[in-house]
Amino acid sequence: MNEIELTKSLISYQSVTPNTDGVLDFLENELSKIGFKCNRYKFSDNNTPDVDNLYAKFGEEKPNFCFGGHTDVVPIGDNSAWSFNPFEGRVNDEKLYGRGSSDMKSAIAAFVCASKDFIDNNEFKGSISMLITNDEEGPAINGTKKVLEKIYSEGEEIDSCLVGEPTSPKNIGEMIKIGRRGSLIAKINIIGKQGHVAYPEWNLNPIDPLNKIIYELNSMQLDNGSNSFPPSNIEFVNIASSEGASNVVPNTAKAQLNIRFNTDHTSKSLQETINAVIQKHTKNPYYQANVEYYCTAEPFLTQVGKFTDIIKSSVDKITGIDSQYSTTGGTSDARFFKDYCEVVEFGLVGESAHQIDEHVKIEDISKLKRIYNTILENYFKV
Repeated sequence: MNEIELTKSLISYQSVTPNTDGVLDFLENELSKIGFKCNRYKFSDNNTPDVDNLYAKFGEEKPNFCFGGHTDVVPIGDNSAWSFNPFEGRVNDEKLYGRGSSDMKSAIAAFVCASKDFIDNNEFKGSISMLITNDEEGPAINGTKKVLEKIYSEGEEIDSCLVGEPTSPKNIGEMIKIGRRGSLIAKINIIGKQGHVAYPEWNLNPIDPLNKIIYELNSMQLDNGSNSFPPSNIEFVNIASSEGASNVVPNTAKAQLNIRFNTDHTSKSLQETINAVIQKHTKNPYYQANVEYYCTAEPFLTQVGKFTDIIKSSVDKITGIDSQYSTTGGTSDARFFKDYCEVVEFGLVGESAHQIDEHVKIEDISKLKRIYNTILENYFKV
């Protein structure tokens, strides 16, 4: 089965988070044929769905080169809006259409087939592994993070990891991700005193201090960015009050924000900044203010060096493009690998990811397989 056929087979499984629909069983069977030793890990947690995961390894020697990926996909949306069945893997006009084609079943097919070709044609010292979760698009609680914790508790070690997320904006080879900004969510809640709008002296409007908090935080320039990262940014995503009547001062006012932050900050330092602004504008003792924080990722940066050079030289050789290192975009499971090993992300074009009619170029899948094969050759110096 070549990389195109394997991609189509993977797409045929309706593995919308957290449902695997049998895709990991299929993948385990294909990897076992190559000679990978496969282990499955199913994890549970409070208020989250159970998630199935796969860790497969060929060889036992160091260094251990790991491909990271996810088989879960986002929902298809309006099925009638798709030009083709989103789980068929239809080829049309030299493109392969289907949910997960870009993000990121094609990359999984590419690194599985690249690994098979490399193993079949080379003797090498080291190991090749694959950590595949079905919980990247969802809460990401019972997926890669827990698999890494588990395998390391069993004595396993990964030396280098390549995550196959789609990294290029328009053309394969444009961009290699060597880091990601962190993500901090804050839910601010201000409690005042509800009452009739005609009697402001009897009320305490929580919208007043919330407006000032929003204005000050929105006006902040957290940093100017750096050679490796764009500037950190604060974005308010929701504002609401407890009442909808036009003649009632609400009892509570709420706002939710998200900060994407670089290595100039930590989630803790940003929480201290937000807390100071809230305290400044709620000095009236009759106001009650509270805030809930959720940090989904701390920022990280893989330093440019031998490993990143191997990735870049391999990409440049196959694509003929002078690829660029980047830290743009959202979070990925690389944020979990970075606590254990050096990690870089490289995959296909992500322009249509999560969209109706998600697709990739057929030639790009094959090109990605050749890139992954070249990376293995350069990494193991065969």
